[in-house]
Amino acid sequence: MAEFTKIEWCDATFNPWIGCTKVSPGCDHCYAECSTPARTLQVNWGPGAPRRRTNAANWALPKRWNAQADAFMAQHGRRQRVFCASLADVFDNAVDPQWRADLFELIAATPNLDWLLLTKRIGNVGNMLPVPFDFDRHFPNVWIGATIVNQAEADRDIPKLLAVPARVRFLSMEPLLGLVNLHPWLCAHGDMAKPEQHMGAWCTPRTDSLNWVIVGGESGPGARPMHPDWARSLRDQCEAAGVPFLFKQWGEWMPTIREGDTVKLVFEKGAPHGPDQPAFHDWPDGQGAARVGKKAAGRLLDGRTWDSFPNP
Repeated sequence: MAEFTKIEWCDATFNPWIGCTKVSPGCDHCYAECSTPARTLQVNWGPGAPRRRTNAANWALPKRWNAQADAFMAQHGRRQRVFCASLADVFDNAVDPQWRADLFELIAATPNLDWLLLTKRIGNVGNMLPVPFDFDRHFPNVWIGATIVNQAEADRDIPKLLAVPARVRFLSMEPLLGLVNLHPWLCAHGDMAKPEQHMGAWCTPRTDSLNWVIVGGESGPGARPMHPDWARSLRDQCEAAGVPFLFKQWGEWMPTIREGDTVKLVFEKGAPHGPDQPAFHDWPDGQGAARVGKKAAGRLLDGRTWDSFPNP
């Protein structure tokens, strides 16, 4: 349950336990619930379902990575990023508090790793951190992230994220399910902006702004399409505010154009070609999306990759 990973925004994943309860529209088609580890260990999802703590050998891996930090730095020129709880949620109410205390002991014992704690329960963070707690003194290697999939979640949860005094505070906007305006949290007086507008030079970045935004479409069974303008809007907002932006993937669906009865796949430069007759989704504005699969859809946005990272 700890492994080097192909996830574009981290180097390794570590799961201290497995299992969760769906709490967001983004959870509807949860990849973790049907993952191989969850099925192998027969971990059930939902209220009342027990979480499964991983074994001691798994818990020992981050200490090994920490000991190899010099070699990682020599090879990559930066610190190793560890995504914690890709198959769970660190701040899940149903988790034994002692497990979480053990996790923070492990994080404190591995200061050469950057730990990325991504949660759908950002409101729980303040009440579930070790006491006494000081990010700067004890946990400068912790990055706190919130999953945001629509405007309602942004309005509710971004203020809670910005109240957490972590060195890096980031958003994972995957699966992105609608147009989202981040202006109020990126720019001074940003509440005056409209999400469909380019922000331009008038944007004065907030000193307490977000540090990083990750965007991606949904993959897997039941995946919902992502309108390309939703991703472009977030990219433009981040660029205007000087906030690193990473476009992770289109997911199962690729932007398309319908010309009469013919579907034209809008393949980005360098993207492989997919099926000849994919399923098609029509957007009200005349644009469309074709279900060609995650690999064929790729991760190019307007002809290039977007792989910016914070530099804390």
